[in-house]
Amino acid sequence: MTKVLVLYHSTYGHLEAMAKAVAEGAREAGAAVDIKRVPETVPEDLARSSGYKLDQEAPIATVADLAEYDAIIVGVGTRYGRMAGQMASFWDQTGGLWAKGALVGKVGGVFTSTATQHGGQETTIISTITQLLHHGMVVVGLPYAWAGQMRLDEITGGSPYGASTITGSDGSRQPSANELEGARFQGRHIAQVAAKVTA
Repeated sequence: MTKVLVLYHSTYGHLEAMAKAVAEGAREAGAAVDIKRVPETVPEDLARSSGYKLDQEAPIATVADLAEYDAIIVGVGTRYGRMAGQMASFWDQTGGLWAKGALVGKVGGVFTSTATQHGGQETTIISTITQLLHHGMVVVGLPYAWAGQMRLDEITGGSPYGASTITGSDGSRQPSANELEGARFQGRHIAQVAAKVTA
């Protein structure tokens, strides 16, 4: 059975919700799926005063965990058009895996969130993909076979690079049904590709 890791960082819970949808899609494709999050690097008192969602269910991942999976799907929010520092710090610790080629040939993908419609979703995904490519991973996006990213009747996330959601500048907008379906589609698609690659 194909093993998939959904690895995420979520400040206010939006990417936690997207991670669950990605995992649902991967399970629909027959994969064994774990959801884990990277360690929070913001001091707890600051996180609390800033309204961070600190009651997330997913266990904390370790760098060594990555080698255990056939596919790794990364969920990370944008900070000025690039991945959040918490996720960057985690990937910066993967040099030992890189030196051994431990992730070469594994399948990867990325999903994200931004506060605004043009807040750096695509640049965040593309700049996160570079981590996966440096590790020799096979990158899979969100193909236009999922037509939800072409909707014009509502504001929605999604691009051929990966699933995404828009949170609103105050974080009050939760992932829409369409955005969650895009996340499920990407999870399912990556799991299907990973099954073919590992076969």
